[in-house]
Amino acid sequence: MYGLIQRVSSASVAIEQQINGQIDQGILLLLGIEKTDSQSTADKLLQRVLNYRVFSDAEDKMNLSLLDINGGLLVISQFTLAADTNKGLRPSFSSAAPPEQAESLYHYFLAQARAQHSKIESGIFAADMQVSLCNDGPVTFNLRV
Repeated sequence: MYGLIQRVSSASVAIEQQINGQIDQGILLLLGIEKTDSQSTADKLLQRVLNYRVFSDAEDKMNLSLLDINGGLLVISQFTLAADTNKGLRPSFSSAAPPEQAESLYHYFLAQARAQHSKIESGIFAADMQVSLCNDGPVTFNLRV
């Protein structure tokens, strides 16, 4: 499971020109799900995302987590993160989870996130989404579990 996280001062996702989710300061998470992923994998990634220290403390060091600052988390399903780009000029999606498995794990991830944090927003699985963000820093990390 891949989690591309971006520290943002704001982010939103629109579907058919309607805002579906939006946050102020927090993390935009682009979530990629592979065939080998499970609920256990989702739980591990969620703990890393919620507790990953990417926000500045009083000394301007990245020592605070999303939970520490009570920031928002915007979760977007991102099929293309599971692509193999090692060869050729076209990505291979052979390691990506099939849609049914990916959707189930995406909804599981969201349910677990909402049970642990109050500021969770999301896109809609497999929808055509327009994501807007103001990357703060910029700060971006690729987490994989």
